[in-house]
Amino acid sequence: MIVGEQKTLDEIMGLLGDAHKVLVAGCGTCVTVSFAGGEKEVGILASQLRMRSKLEGHPMEVDEVTVQRQCEWEYIDPLAPRLGEYDVILSLACGIGVQAMNERFPDSITLPGVNTVFLGMPVEQGIWEERCQACGDCILGLTAGICPIARCSKQLLNGPCGGSQNGVCEVNPDIPCAWQLIWERAVKLGREEWLLEIQPPKDWSKSRDGGPRKIVRDDLRLADME
Repeated sequence: MIVGEQKTLDEIMGLLGDAHKVLVAGCGTCVTVSFAGGEKEVGILASQLRMRSKLEGHPMEVDEVTVQRQCEWEYIDPLAPRLGEYDVILSLACGIGVQAMNERFPDSITLPGVNTVFLGMPVEQGIWEERCQACGDCILGLTAGICPIARCSKQLLNGPCGGSQNGVCEVNPDIPCAWQLIWERAVKLGREEWLLEIQPPKDWSKSRDGGPRKIVRDDLRLADME
C-alpha cells in the first residue's frame, strides 16, 4: 500500500495562505489505512484549520469531503459541480490523488496535505515499514521473497556489505541487514542456490530512468487493433 504522513499544521497553513474558503478532501483507501487522510483525519484537520485561522485573525470557511479514491475519475467527477465555490482544495490523498485532482479540474487549485512516503506494510498497529520501491523489474524470486532494493540501505544485489554486524545494518542499528534476512530465509527453504548466481547490474531503465512509466494491458491493446 502507499503510505502517507500528514503534513504539519504550520506547513498546511502556509500552503493555504490567504484562502477564505477551503475544501479538505480525503481519500478512502491507502491514506485511510495509514491514518493520514481518511474521513476521520479530514474532520480533525478541518477543525484545526477553523480554530487556527480564527485565532490568527482571518477565519476560513472549511468544508469536508471524502471519496473512495482520488486517483480515479469516476470517484472524483461528482465533486465537479461544487469545486468552483472554493479558493483551494486541500487534498489528503497521496501525490497521485493530488495530481489527478489538478489534472481533472485544471481551473481549481488542489494542494497536498500529505507527504507520500513509500510503498509499505503495517508491521504492527500504527507502524509501517517500506517493502517495495516499484522498481519495475521484481527480483523477489531470486532473493527468497525479501527485497534488497527497498530493504538494503545500499540496494546491494549480490550479498551484504562489509559493514553489517550480527545481522544489523551499519546505517542504523534499528534496521536488520536485508541480506542476513535473505540468507536465513533461503537456508530455511533449502534454496541457497537462489543466491549462488552472480547477478548483473540492474536494468534501471524499467524504473524511473526512462521517465514516467505506463502500462497498457495486452487484451486492451489487441482490442484497439481489431
